[in-house]
Amino acid sequence: MNAVEIEEAVSALAARPFDPAQFPYAFLTAFGNKDTTIKRLRAGNTNASDIPGGVLQRNHIHIAVCGDGMVSKTMTMLRKSPKTLAAKAKFIVATDGVSLEAEDLITGEPLACAYRDIAEHFGVFLPLAGISTVKEIKNNPFDVKATGKLNKLYVELLRDNPDWATEEKRPALNQFIARLIFCFFAEDTGIFLPKQFTKMLEQMSDGQSGNTHEVLCELFRSMDLKSEDREAAKVKSWASKFPYVNGGMFAGGGDCPKFSRIARSYLLAVGALEWDKINPDIFGSMIQAVADDEERGELGMHYTSVPNILKVLNPLFLDDLREQLRGAGDNPRKLRNLRRRLSSIRVFDPACGSGNFLVIAYKEMRAIENEIVRRLDDAPKSWIRLENFYGIEIKTFAVEIARLALLIAEFQCDVQFISQQEARAMVLPLHRTGTIAVANALRVNWGDICPHTTVRSRTAQEEEDQRFPSATDDESSETYICGNPPYLGAKKKNADQVADMEAVGLSDSKLLDYVCAFMIKGLAYLNAQSRARMALVATSSVCQGEQVSLLWPRILETAHIAFAYRPFRWSNSAAHNAGVFCTIVGIQPERPSKRLLFSGDQQKECTEISPYLIEGPAIICKPTKTSISGLAPMVMGSNAVDGKRLILERDEATKLIEADKSISEFIRGYGGTEELSAGVDRFCIWIDDQDLSRAQEKPLLAKKIDACRSYREGAGRDARKAAKRPHAFCYSTFQNEPFVQVGNTIGNRYEYVPLGLRPAGFVSNHNAFAIYGVHLVEVALVLSRMHLVWAEAIAGRLGNGVRYGNTVVYNTFPVPLLTSQNRSELSRTASDILLTREALFPATIGDLYDREDGEMPSELRRAHDANDELVERIYIGRRFRNDTERLERLFELYSKLAAENPISKKKAKRVA
Repeated sequence: MNAVEIEEAVSALAARPFDPAQFPYAFLTAFGNKDTTIKRLRAGNTNASDIPGGVLQRNHIHIAVCGDGMVSKTMTMLRKSPKTLAAKAKFIVATDGVSLEAEDLITGEPLACAYRDIAEHFGVFLPLAGISTVKEIKNNPFDVKATGKLNKLYVELLRDNPDWATEEKRPALNQFIARLIFCFFAEDTGIFLPKQFTKMLEQMSDGQSGNTHEVLCELFRSMDLKSEDREAAKVKSWASKFPYVNGGMFAGGGDCPKFSRIARSYLLAVGALEWDKINPDIFGSMIQAVADDEERGELGMHYTSVPNILKVLNPLFLDDLREQLRGAGDNPRKLRNLRRRLSSIRVFDPACGSGNFLVIAYKEMRAIENEIVRRLDDAPKSWIRLENFYGIEIKTFAVEIARLALLIAEFQCDVQFISQQEARAMVLPLHRTGTIAVANALRVNWGDICPHTTVRSRTAQEEEDQRFPSATDDESSETYICGNPPYLGAKKKNADQVADMEAVGLSDSKLLDYVCAFMIKGLAYLNAQSRARMALVATSSVCQGEQVSLLWPRILETAHIAFAYRPFRWSNSAAHNAGVFCTIVGIQPERPSKRLLFSGDQQKECTEISPYLIEGPAIICKPTKTSISGLAPMVMGSNAVDGKRLILERDEATKLIEADKSISEFIRGYGGTEELSAGVDRFCIWIDDQDLSRAQEKPLLAKKIDACRSYREGAGRDARKAAKRPHAFCYSTFQNEPFVQVGNTIGNRYEYVPLGLRPAGFVSNHNAFAIYGVHLVEVALVLSRMHLVWAEAIAGRLGNGVRYGNTVVYNTFPVPLLTSQNRSELSRTASDILLTREALFPATIGDLYDREDGEMPSELRRAHDANDELVERIYIGRRFRNDTERLERLFELYSKLAAENPISKKKAKRVA
């Protein structure tokens, strides 16, 4: 269930007569629990509650229904219940049908309300449905309610007006919805008379005759005309009661879709809401899904939290403004200069969606301006103009909502910082809102949307005289590009998106994430625009792995990194959405006066910031075919490209051998990272060329070979070439000797790279890497904390893990010159780890390392600690203090080794 569906279900529950026996189950059902789950709880199979009338759902909630006036006492019982703690309940809830109390046991946040009002607080419990939330929704569910009701109206209008669903007419429908939202907001905030618009619809429209669209068209026509022009235009008297709106909101009139009786009822239900409670920075994101058929399933679940947006805006320019405000004190000249600076700032989001970044930037700038006004006791009318907020967005509905969100934000700021009465007096007629274009941002000239400005120096007299900004004076404008463009991993782009990237000059587009095109496009804008800076949210992979060498040399040729965030999880509110790991990098053409590197809640001022998001110079690790440290070769495993004709599950291999024991010589163990972690291997058919004739004499094998040939003949080009040898793997690096197998993915809960020893004859698949031979020194190094830190820094991410690579990670891993004693000690610590694992059999690598509690067996922890201490003493003579220090040393050593240019030739192991 999405947030809108949950809100509707909780509202329906609160409206029904209270049923003590059914309430716990109805409450859980409202938050998306399946019928089978509810049945098990009813039967008592999974209900471990020790409270009378209680229902306990493990890892979720402990609910109890009690007698009249016993709610607080029951809450105390729930808190003290051993079962609550043992079941790791996140919430406790008690109700007697009159009042309800609850507590979030994770945050300690309490809730107390009338039972009938529980729908007003449904957001508190959204984590029960796997939906993350923010305080604005916890405290005020209006945005979700409004989204749900508008969605019903939108869908019904499309059903009643199928021609409006076409590409040609959909923009008109989107504009129509935006007009409705404005009118509902206006009548609940004093811009119109109270409920003036909704009451007029009730009085003048009729569900029977179907004239609702005619009434709306007349109202919108009236709002587009000045009062003195309405008589000549023959505006009906009842429509003339509405004020002139202008500002492009109702320009050109236009058609309105027809309303069935049901659609009219939905329209009036939307009008009955309290629109003065709207949060423009949240509502806009949520409502986007209304007009998007593909996103409607996640209705009310997409928004970007204000703290995440401020991670971009604060270091980009807001922190500097606040610092200037602190420095100004009560100095009138400095304060007016800062206010004038605020008036000249332009904020530009090239993938603005519904305008979240623009809205938050505007509100934060208004708060700074308000403090200036307070200190100066100055005229409160804002100097910050909405037309200084620019955006590009490809979806027309999002553009309409973004423009409207800025208008709403301006009005709300005027109410907050000036007065409600003056805000109402100033709002109409509307002036220009944000300059937001409907376009593909990668196919238009950004300078056409947000024009470039030039800077000339002012005389001292001009500085002194110009106390107020001119509406056309942009000579000192600062432009800040910000936003959260589409990510789209390198392999997830469609043909049009690949073409978009090529259009901005990224010929290596297939290897780069889509967001890179916005970074390059923004770089071109920075280089053409005086006083401009940029900070975009991007996937962490643009600062990891091969993408660094493809992207960052282009950026650093003409720009500098001013600030950056180490990778962090950027998630939306969608159910069970783990989010993606992202970074934010601030870029500017001029050399920064200071550079800030953020990691969690910490920030560090750096002399330089590397593209790998550590302190240090712009050293870029280029993938190489051989180890720069002279380590034993690591190769990717073999790839069958067989459509699973040559790959066998254990039971299938067993059946083949049972049917013909002589087949066993052609069956080998087989596996990659998944099998390495789980400890359960698969098998494969392995036939050397010289044994092909003997294998084909066995009917079961001949059938498999023929099936592989048929598959490859209908597959891709490389597979078709391999169809001539259907008995063999398409790509083979196999060597018939023992080897070290290394996983190609490092899970987020792994503290070390997944690694294991494989016997001779085992076939590693292409989802893992192999170091043939038993190389204990390499085992010790790969299993070190140093190696994991290196991998996390320079490798790309894959889902919820790090994508390990031989050319990117292993071959670039810098190792100091190893003495014979070093090598002997490393072999010993590697052996200790492997022997400790063996003693813990049958525990698998996944059992030992992929642990939610973060604790591996103590004896294995000691073995790894000893190995880490040895490795780190080889690097620096002591243990490192933290990962940052480890990375700084690794990059310093990499720089020296790379300078020796070992990439072009294979080097022997360096032994002193």
